[in-house]
Order: sequence, then structure tokens, then C-alpha cells
Amino acid sequence: MLELYVARHGQDVDNQNGILNGHRDEPLTPLGEEQARTVAGEIRTAGLRFDHVYASPLQRAFKTAEIIARESGQPEPIKEDLLIERDFGVMTGEPISRIEELCAPDIIKTDTITYFLDPEGGETFPHVLERAVKLLASLRSKHTDGKILLVTHGDLGKMLYAYFYDLPWQQVLTDFHFGNSEILYLAEGADLKKTRLFTSTQFNQ
Repeated sequence: MLELYVARHGQDVDNQNGILNGHRDEPLTPLGEEQARTVAGEIRTAGLRFDHVYASPLQRAFKTAEIIARESGQPEPIKEDLLIERDFGVMTGEPISRIEELCAPDIIKTDTITYFLDPEGGETFPHVLERAVKLLASLRSKHTDGKILLVTHGDLGKMLYAYFYDLPWQQVLTDFHFGNSEILYLAEGADLKKTRLFTSTQFNQ
């Protein structure tokens, strides 16, 4: 059976400063590096051994993958372009605090985040869902079983979860918060109540 573990990157400079990053390529903060080391410790304690590690090419994700791999004894990460964050279009670099002002009514609000749905020049969630489909097809063509770690970003991670478990993407946006360095578990027949791994109040950016 193929088991996928989808990790979000640690906190980066844009997360810290309340800026919408998208394809911006800012580094991890010291807290972000600590988050990656912490989840690596959780992985080590759980006895998880990954057969392959793939990561988004953006440095906040790839550095997270490198830290996790080094600290928990995993294979070196491989860059996978399909794991890159959603393209935020004109919202790239805007303050998170202005999402509602700039994008309403095309938004979905939760207790922790406000999602903008149709940014000019960017990807919609259905577009990101299509990318998730391509990624999973590619992985399944290469690997029929084993454990694979995917280090990615919040929006793509949620669309992977939505497609894998055949859930409406709108529902997945509102069902839970996917914080920095948290991990989602994707496997056939999994109990959805047990698919969020190593969650912590420190992983909340």
C-alpha cells in the first residue's frame, strides 16, 4: 500500500510578517527551522521511515524537507515542481490583513484564515486541485507501495487531501487548519479522524 505523508513547511519570513507569499521565495525564520526540527523528532520517535522524500522547489519547503531528512535519518529530498504553492497572482506580496478588503465577496472565512478564491493572474482552488490530481498520478506511476513524505504548502496540501479522500475542496478549506510543519496522512481506508499528525499550538502561522 502507498502511504503519503504531506507536511507543510515551517514558518517563513512572509508568514512572520503577515504577507501573502505564494511564489515568493523567502527563507525560514528561526522558529520555522525549530518547527522542522520538532516534527523531525516526532517522526523519529514514531519510528517512521520514508522510502522517498519530495519537496516543493521553494526554499521554505525544501529547507524544511532537508531539516526533517537530516534530523530523522530520511533519504535526501528531491525537488518536485508540482508541489509548489498556489500562484497568488495579484495578491502576491499583499498583507494578509487586506484579503477581505481586496477580494470580498470571493472569499471563504474560517476562524484562522481567510481564503481568496479567484485572484487575477493566479490559480483558483480548482486549478490547484487539478495539479494535485497530476501529482498523485505521477507518484502512483512511480511507486506502487511504501511511505513517501511530501513537503509542500498549505493550499496544495489541502487540495491533495481533498482529492485523495474525495471531499469537496470548500469543505476541506473550512474543516481544519493546516499549520506550519503539521502533517496530513493519506492512505486508502484511513480513518479521517486520524489523518492529522503531530499537530501543535506552536505550528499556527
